[in-house]
Amino acid sequence: MEDLATKHCVPCEGGVPRLEADEIELYHAQIADWQVINNHHLERNYEFKDFKTALEFVNQVGAVAESEGHHPDIYFTWGKARLQIFTHAIDGLSESDFILAARIDRVGN
Repeated sequence: MEDLATKHCVPCEGGVPRLEADEIELYHAQIADWQVINNHHLERNYEFKDFKTALEFVNQVGAVAESEGHHPDIYFTWGKARLQIFTHAIDGLSESDFILAARIDRVGN
């Protein structure tokens, strides 16, 4: 399977099927630090030494999301950030969700 972080998100307007459990498992192998929640969304928690570092991370994630045209739900507080990713148009997971997570991993490492 091609490295997800080298791919780009594809806009989804709906009308495409959600990924099935076996497909999710294959993609998840490339982003093992993320949790797959109910085969519906991806989630990852980050911890930082202070507010400023967490904010810088969130801003970098925002830049990646904008460049990909695919946006995570971001929960941000002092020294912490939680990201959730899924494709709203299909209310589930698509390949683009895994691509975005892999590209975010490049920021977070």
